[in-house]
Amino acid sequence: MRAVKLFLMAVLVVGLAACGNSKFKRYNGPEVTSVQVHKADRKMYLLHNDKVLKSYDIALGFAPVGHKQFEGDGKTPEGTYRISHKNPNSEYHLSLRVDYPNVEDRTYASTMGKPPGGDIFIHGGPKKKIYQRDWTAGCIAVSDKEIEKIYAMIKPGTVIHILP
Repeated sequence: MRAVKLFLMAVLVVGLAACGNSKFKRYNGPEVTSVQVHKADRKMYLLHNDKVLKSYDIALGFAPVGHKQFEGDGKTPEGTYRISHKNPNSEYHLSLRVDYPNVEDRTYASTMGKPPGGDIFIHGGPKKKIYQRDWTAGCIAVSDKEIEKIYAMIKPGTVIHILP
């Protein structure tokens, strides 16, 4: 009888834990075939072919105007890239890596004798409150609740178009 009670208690604990608020969501809708970021409007769109599935308000790098060229310039890249992988252990809740820099980015930075930078992500918010519009080092930021949905919707390899 004691073993049965222990078993039922374990099932209850596991069941309650499963009801918890996990940051890993499920998505069963249409495939996100591309992402568009409109820097000037501070908007990001997740698309299935030419249909917008979701749109989000975003924050950018602390110097958002223009294409990222060098490490530390605070700019968010412009151009066509891909989501290279998901980072479940991001310091910003969750994140999706943008495959910047590409060959052209590296070549240009090299001709100028500077590193191109890297580590560009779509990620959640910081742990502490930020009181400015664009605060990242060049990334695309959304709220933690939004990155949970985005993380579930976007697969590695998805194209991302970052427009001025």
